[in-house]
Amino acid sequence: MYKIAKEFQFDACHMLDGHNGKCHNLHGHTYRLIIEISANLIEQGSSADMVMDFADIKQTVKQHVIDKLDHAFLYNQHNNNESQIADLLQKMQRKTFAFPCRTTAEGMSKFIFNVLKQYLPISSVTLWETPTSYCQYSE
Repeated sequence: MYKIAKEFQFDACHMLDGHNGKCHNLHGHTYRLIIEISANLIEQGSSADMVMDFADIKQTVKQHVIDKLDHAFLYNQHNNNESQIADLLQKMQRKTFAFPCRTTAEGMSKFIFNVLKQYLPISSVTLWETPTSYCQYSE
């Protein structure tokens, strides 16, 4: 079994409504996302002796994650205050993305993992929220 990884970056803003700290306020991050794939080597064809072509990983992650989150307001769809802000931004034709959970590194990592496991043999997601703070999720 092999593990390979591809790294991505995106910018987004969020808030953690009800949090007892400064992240209660609207703020932004330059997120660093590392997608790890685990599989055996491909035996035949143009991708022989590869786990997966990195270009295929890039295309899939870009389509299903990066394009949706980059430069968006990320919010918890179950939080009234965050949803009100998202509604206002949508009326102003600004980009938003609704999560079914709080937009913590933990919640986002699990969400991204669950989205990508439909398309890739993913083994873990590592999401860096700051240069010194990250969350890693795997099943």
